[in-house]
Amino acid sequence: MLVYVLNKHSEPLMPCNPRKARLLLKEKKAKVVKRTPFTIQLLYASSGYKQVVSLGVDAGTKHIGLSATTEKNVLFEAEVLLRTDIVDLLSSRRSLRSARRNRKTRYRKPRYLNRKKPSGWLAPSVQHKVASHIKMINKMYQILPIKRLTIEVAQFDTQLLKNPDIRGVEYQQGEQMGFWNTREYVLFRDKHTCGRCKGKSKDKILTVHHMESRRIGGDSPTNLITLCKICHTYIHKHNLEDTMVRTVPPLRDATQMTVMRWFIYNGIKELYPEVQLTYGYKTKRTRIENKLKKTHMVDARCISGNPLATPLTSTYLYKQVRQNNRQLHKMSIAKGGYRKANKAERFVKGFQLFDKVTYDCVECFIFGRRKTGYFDLRKLDGTIIHRSASFKKLNLVGKASTLLVEIQNRREVQACSSHD
Repeated sequence: MLVYVLNKHSEPLMPCNPRKARLLLKEKKAKVVKRTPFTIQLLYASSGYKQVVSLGVDAGTKHIGLSATTEKNVLFEAEVLLRTDIVDLLSSRRSLRSARRNRKTRYRKPRYLNRKKPSGWLAPSVQHKVASHIKMINKMYQILPIKRLTIEVAQFDTQLLKNPDIRGVEYQQGEQMGFWNTREYVLFRDKHTCGRCKGKSKDKILTVHHMESRRIGGDSPTNLITLCKICHTYIHKHNLEDTMVRTVPPLRDATQMTVMRWFIYNGIKELYPEVQLTYGYKTKRTRIENKLKKTHMVDARCISGNPLATPLTSTYLYKQVRQNNRQLHKMSIAKGGYRKANKAERFVKGFQLFDKVTYDCVECFIFGRRKTGYFDLRKLDGTIIHRSASFKKLNLVGKASTLLVEIQNRREVQACSSHD
């Protein structure tokens, strides 16, 4: 573990070991400016010796890998968990607003053709991921004197992923060519046979079922399956939607990465002109040649240009979470056909959601709360510390933020990766 150092003018210097930082703090030659990652600021003028630090960024739609290295040592490594709930939340908001407008209330009627998307517009879920990449790179530049920046981008041929034998004009025709609509194509693809009972129910009425929720999976043919009316009713009545598994994996991540790559690169280039691009096949070759394991942080280390740099004993795990919940009513419908009001208090016994606390000398985060003062405590990787811990046994370490961070032991990270 290293301590990151800023000079008197808040400019980053090379990190030091904990012993030296402890002496500087004891002699009042420095002050603490950040707890995680632990960063101090010098209170006197310093010569500012700096080495060449390279930052590698493994861009992604769910995870970001970061690795800052010199020729011999790793100075910082982290993995960032991005939000994946934005599409679902926006779909819920859209359906709730539509329901309000359909009722005769004071809310305005729907308006159309009165909005124009600006140039360079991105969907909110994609825009968040682009902004998160830029935000994390800015944080690295605030604590380390980075001289080289390399980011890995990727482009995916989604048509080729669906059909490895596609050629030439077939790219323009598409799989639904010759069909009136998606439903007709899905019925033809499944040979007008129920995908669950395979026709054993002898029900002649067929429906098209969404394997993932329409709000998340959309109306793509890969998310649809043919079911008879009996099976369709049975699945929804007994809440068996999760039993219908998609035979073809969704391509939303590949599509988003293809869209994001130039927005990420151009956004970073405006701030840091020294940025360079690399591609996945180069990273894979470097990792295999040096016999390294496949993780996001190891890929980022290969991208930085120093794959054999000595790693640290601990790494950092970041997680993006939502800031506020302004929803007035819960989305699920309760008994009686109405929705319960969403009136959760922001502070319960002095604590709020996503506060960083210590419980039995273990640092964790509040992921659930009750008005009686009992909290659901977890690590950022999902490890459950306590399902119902009393507020009397908690000590506040850090206030809630949209970007949560914790230190991970490298042995624990390796164990989790081997288990996965």
